[in-house]
Amino acid sequence: MKFRSTLGQAPMVGFCEALLQGIAPDGGLYVPERFPSVQLTDFADARTPAQVGAIMLAPFARGSELEASLPVICQEAFSFPIPLKRIPSDSGPLHVLELFHGPTAAFKDVGARFLAACFERLNSKQQAPLTILVATSGDTGGAVAAAFHGRANTRVVVLFPKGLVSGRQEKQLCCWGDNVLSLRVNGNFDDCQRMVKEAFADTGLNQSVRLSSANSINLGRLLPQAVYYAAASLNYWRGSGEKLNFVIPTGNLGNGQACVWARTMGFPIGKIVFATNENRPIPDYLETGNWSPGASIATLASAMDVGNPSNMERLRDLLPGVELMREAVSAYPVSDEEIRRQISRDEVARGETWCPHTATAAHVYDGFSDSDKAQSWALVATAHPAKFETIVEPLVGHPVEIPDALARLLDLPTHLSDIEPDLEALINALK
Repeated sequence: MKFRSTLGQAPMVGFCEALLQGIAPDGGLYVPERFPSVQLTDFADARTPAQVGAIMLAPFARGSELEASLPVICQEAFSFPIPLKRIPSDSGPLHVLELFHGPTAAFKDVGARFLAACFERLNSKQQAPLTILVATSGDTGGAVAAAFHGRANTRVVVLFPKGLVSGRQEKQLCCWGDNVLSLRVNGNFDDCQRMVKEAFADTGLNQSVRLSSANSINLGRLLPQAVYYAAASLNYWRGSGEKLNFVIPTGNLGNGQACVWARTMGFPIGKIVFATNENRPIPDYLETGNWSPGASIATLASAMDVGNPSNMERLRDLLPGVELMREAVSAYPVSDEEIRRQISRDEVARGETWCPHTATAAHVYDGFSDSDKAQSWALVATAHPAKFETIVEPLVGHPVEIPDALARLLDLPTHLSDIEPDLEALINALK
């Protein structure tokens, strides 16, 4: 299979080239030239995400250097539980898809580990080290740093906004050292994302440094994320004969895009609803038909504080025109006050302690009509609440137990540098 740029001004490339380049030479994002249509009978013996992923992703890697390694790569990426758990509901079947059982307690662990496993195999024969740039609003950088830490011939450079991630998130971004360079940017997430894009567009830098990306602009992040939606919907469909609908907290739209891709391939997924915070370019576009990204707004759900979601470019490429997109997805914004109320209420009503991001999904679900709630739904839990203890614990009235993997990271020493939000500062840090 070949992959093309969303801007259409760059040559098509193979699977490995798309992963290593991260972003196309014309500044566009790589998408498959076509999506394979799956036959659900092909997955009769596939129960785990790793087994589903090996079959689901095979058409994308076919003919590439990674084709033979794909089953093992999927085993490495999906080495922790991703349970679909039933939760109390007075309406129809309600579940939570828990994506926070990985090493950094966030859904980003899946894509980061898949990408690291791929890069380790592709990079082993290269003489010059590969520098991976990643802008993060909270969880991406920690997951990428954990996935790539200690891997040979690779350097990870994490850019995150000063004062706009939680204390425990910042600790996860800065506890590595060695081949991980953590840069605290005096700006917001959009500044970090812009600096990464400018670095890829800088000819001189690219001639001296091998660059790639591990943000969700990289195809290798989205494809494995599509796998857990495919696996969850398959297993639910086997047991109930019904399609599973999803409410997905979304900021940069990678996680939501992955679900759309899984449904496009033919997996038994029904409605897809995006829950955003007060950064609302996606719901505003669906309401007005005008795409008007702006500066990001700081909220309680900080990992979703994205004013200009990169992956909207992919979604608009797949669903050109607002009418097509309205038929495919919906999106609703959630305020900080609504997040607070949801966390407090569901601690009692559902016995669930949400992180601020997952709370946006629960709030959107609670606003559905009775007829919509009668269907089968899954709220997507994107991060463990212990990562946001200063927000969550006062609302629920008790300490949130810290997962063992996260506790180990919090005990490590800190390594970071502060830089200004411009390309020159980034280039100097790289040197």
